[in-house]
Amino acid sequence: MPESNFAERSGRGEGQVSGARVIAQALKTQDVEYMFGVVGIPVTEIAVAAQELGIKYIGMRNEQAACYAASAIGYLTGRPLIVIGGSPERSQETMGAFQEFPQVEACRLYSKFSARPSSIETIPSVIEKAVRSSTYGRPGACYVDIPADFVTLQVNVDSIKYKECCIPPPISMAETSAVCMAASVIRNAKQPLLIIGKGAAYAHAEESIRRLVEQCKLPFLPTPMGKGVVPDNHPNCVAAARSRALQSADVIVLFGARLNWILHFGLPPRYQPDVKFIQVDICAEELGNNVRPAVTLLGDINAVAKQLLEQFDKSPWQYPPESKWWKTLREKMKSNEAASQELASKTSLPMNYYTVFYHVQEQLPKDCFVISEGANTMDIGRTVLQNYLPRHRLDAGTFGTMGVGLGFAIAAALVAKDRNPRQRVICVEGDSAFGFSGMEVETICRYNLPIILLVVNNNGIYQGFDTDSWKEMLKFQDPTTVAPPMCLLPNAHYEKIMTAFGGKGYFVQTPEELQKSLRQTLADTTTPSLINIMIEPQGTRKAQDFHWLTRSNM
Repeated sequence: MPESNFAERSGRGEGQVSGARVIAQALKTQDVEYMFGVVGIPVTEIAVAAQELGIKYIGMRNEQAACYAASAIGYLTGRPLIVIGGSPERSQETMGAFQEFPQVEACRLYSKFSARPSSIETIPSVIEKAVRSSTYGRPGACYVDIPADFVTLQVNVDSIKYKECCIPPPISMAETSAVCMAASVIRNAKQPLLIIGKGAAYAHAEESIRRLVEQCKLPFLPTPMGKGVVPDNHPNCVAAARSRALQSADVIVLFGARLNWILHFGLPPRYQPDVKFIQVDICAEELGNNVRPAVTLLGDINAVAKQLLEQFDKSPWQYPPESKWWKTLREKMKSNEAASQELASKTSLPMNYYTVFYHVQEQLPKDCFVISEGANTMDIGRTVLQNYLPRHRLDAGTFGTMGVGLGFAIAAALVAKDRNPRQRVICVEGDSAFGFSGMEVETICRYNLPIILLVVNNNGIYQGFDTDSWKEMLKFQDPTTVAPPMCLLPNAHYEKIMTAFGGKGYFVQTPEELQKSLRQTLADTTTPSLINIMIEPQGTRKAQDFHWLTRSNM
């Protein structure tokens, strides 16, 4: 908006502008499209001002869910995650003001940039730096603190100078000598493996990495949020033989994947003691974390993948498709898929996880967003529910934090609404995980976001009890002393939360009921829905060679 037009609408007095308006205009100038929050004194006016400038404001029911939604928007759009918080008036500092707390200092531990503007005039430059810091290098959250008196304070409109939208992050490339070395290590591998991480998805590296996989005939394994960079149904995907692939590979290329707990820190017994890691990452501090890599490639994931492709274009090479390594992986994949299929084909009731997910997978549109959280719900869902497009899978990720699901789903639905209105958002929740942010169902209905919520309900955290066992256990005893800590109320009707706010709810107990409800919800592109799916309370996943959280040898 031209500054002259903005000035006409800015303040109560001629030529005056409020702090709230300055904040909103600074965000708009930095190309911020969405804002999530729970308003209250002193930040309500900021949300109102943002809406007047065309920023889409989504009022959430919980600040935690609002932050999850904002972080998902950042991942899906590449735009920043900026947290704006209100603090007491400057004149009340150190006096014990309402909710007084050293917010800027506290947030420095958890954000890339944390600051409080010294005046209204400095707000645009602080906002610009926050946006730049958030998107440059490894993306992350930034915090901007706003004193309460700044929000309504009026200043001369001519004193405000808005900073132009920061330029896109510079694209860095790895050293040519390191790229040549990496290509040589890959060529000499007996049992190579690519691991495709969330960083590759964020970097939009799907085209170059897929070409590398296909040109060099390499097996690959996606991390949870790396799913879809190369489609899960690609013949070179070895996700069904994850443990065997990690444990036996002699050369592993990490594309934007960290050697943290999800990848068992890169240590034995999950890996060979002498495995050679090639790390590709935009963050220098991540290189060499937990293990000493054979080669480090510091740079933008997409740019580095293209550099590697150039090496293999100059001197073409393919890993033999009929090698002993490929034979081992295919045999393990076939064995594991057969075990999962056996569990999925069981006809006994209540259903098990695999039966549920195989029926869901049959009907999911290939271009849908899949959001998931829970324990077994999320872990098993990763292996059964397929992703065919990048940045279409969101889950609890590295922190494993529960409560992310509905916020992520809201963000995905907004992106879909603006870019592809018929695209579906499927949010798969464990019953415990759903409880962390269940009131966001009201948010979903208020904004009429046609999200399909699937609550996989086993009456507990990890495991629960059926109704009869529950009643028998509590017959003559106080539940606080005998009810296992992981148990939830059996057969809770979560679908009624959705119908209470105007959406559609389904309570299903059989495969036929599940199939029917899925057909109905997928056919309705205008109404939010929740399918409450009852499963075996003591059901679990098939035996694992290595659980996610079991120890490595340090």
